[in-house]
Amino acid sequence: MLSIIIPFYNEKDNLPLLIGGLTRELKNIKDDWEVIFVDDGSDDDYSLAANDKIKLIKHRKRLGKGKALATGFKKAKGETIIFMDADLQNDPADLHQFARRIDSGFDLVNGWRKVRNDGLSKTLPSSIFNTFLLKVFLKSKFHDINCGFKAMKKEVLDEIPLYGDNYRFLPVLAEKSGFKTGEVVVKHHPRKHGRSKYGFLRLFFGLLDTLTTYFIYKFSEKPLHFFGPIGGGFFLAGFLITLYLSIERIFSYVLLYRRPILQLGVLLIIVGIQITMTGIIGELIVYLNKKNNKL
Repeated sequence: MLSIIIPFYNEKDNLPLLIGGLTRELKNIKDDWEVIFVDDGSDDDYSLAANDKIKLIKHRKRLGKGKALATGFKKAKGETIIFMDADLQNDPADLHQFARRIDSGFDLVNGWRKVRNDGLSKTLPSSIFNTFLLKVFLKSKFHDINCGFKAMKKEVLDEIPLYGDNYRFLPVLAEKSGFKTGEVVVKHHPRKHGRSKYGFLRLFFGLLDTLTTYFIYKFSEKPLHFFGPIGGGFFLAGFLITLYLSIERIFSYVLLYRRPILQLGVLLIIVGIQITMTGIIGELIVYLNKKNNKL
């Protein structure tokens, strides 16, 4: 079964056209399918008639795209899950490509908007995000991680939990987890109705999310490997400062109250110990979590 999850917020003019296009395409792909629309707190007067094939889930308030996708996944019955945007910029005709790739053995397939029809406020942050942040921090092979058009087997989302905005990093996380991943070039249409829900500020949050994702896949099971070197560096710097001052005090009789750098040395030692202890606490949390999962 094929489940398509479409979160939306104030897309009343796009929904009827999208449903028509999806219905025409899906009839030619599979007999067993469902489309799950997740209303993320819309306040416009839209009309969407639910039936056995088309389902509607509503959030009482706006919780974000990530939460909407997670809500849709909980209700999905299909073994193949497809994420899609409701703004008509994704073309339902591309569903064939995703279905073929998944049927051929791929676990996750990401869309690549090779030719984008968006303004500079969206294309520039996305370009910086894809060509710099992902290449440097995550060593990503994907060209367009921000594309909302994605297909994956259900087992991918069973292993990688959806939370916050990590839905954008699913291709990278799936690849790092050993799943077979790929991408397909998809058509990208200009937005005709409504307005974009994202702006240039997305780049800043994208940087934070990239750092979070990097930490999760690199150090989630060994946090001390991250905090240890940082804490050790601070501690070593503080120790060397205080050692030098101690030698001067003992052998040269230099009074320490005339050396304000002593305070810096002590501070670095304390900060180094605290950062290292954070890593040790992280290791304990990982250990207890693994232990509880075995019980």
